[in-house]
This record gives sequence, C-alpha cells and structure tokens, in this order.
Amino acid sequence: MARAVFEGAKEVQEIDSKLKIDFEATPVDLGEADALIVGMPTYHHDMTRSIKTLFEDTASKGVSLKDKIGATFGSYGWSGEAPNMILEIMEKQFEMNVIQPSLRIKNKPNEKGLEECRNLGKKVAEKVKARVLK
Repeated sequence: MARAVFEGAKEVQEIDSKLKIDFEATPVDLGEADALIVGMPTYHHDMTRSIKTLFEDTASKGVSLKDKIGATFGSYGWSGEAPNMILEIMEKQFEMNVIQPSLRIKNKPNEKGLEECRNLGKKVAEKVKARVLK
C-alpha cells in the first residue's frame, strides 16, 4: 500500500516525494516535510508502538507540524481504527491540515484498493504543489 501511495505522489511534477518504510523517519524529518502520509495496519484495535513513539518524540522535541498536510491509510482484518486514530492525532495534537477520511482497506488490497492508494498519494502531492505555487 505504501509503495502505491508513493507511486501516486511521484506522478505530480515538481514535488519531491520520499518513501520511508519501517519508521525510519525522525522528528526532524517530519518537521522538514511539507506533508506526511502515514500507513498503519490495525493490531488489536490499536496502532503500533513505533508510530506512538515517533509522535511522542516529535511532540517532546517541540517539532511543529502545524498546517502541514496529513493523510493516513491502512489495512485491517476486523476493526481498522489505527489510521483514524493517527489522523486524529495529526489533526488535534499537531494541528495538521488533514485529508478526511482515512483510506482503510480490509485485508490485502486488490488492484482497486491499490488504485485508491495511488490516488491518495497524488491528492496529497497536488495539495503540496498548490500550496508551494501560491
């Protein structure tokens, strides 16, 4: 799913997109980015500890994400709330400009689901481009 989101973002000319997998991102990376798209599967009705730690570190270091564009996506088997929880943190705690709703796909995405992922990446990149060109 992350690779499909990244493919969609790369379609938008003049936007430099980076793909970070397995939470290689640091609070500094988040602060330097114009947008943040977080993918997260739901495990036991929750997000993983790694994203919680990243957000906690970002807040404790005083890294501002205010007004940055944010979006989330994820797969799930039963409940699927992790992407929504992350989107809420982005919006309420970090005051990001989030894209609603989260993209949630049950189980493994089929081609239609992967196209939705590409569309999400493209939508975020287009918002960044529009903001940069203002």
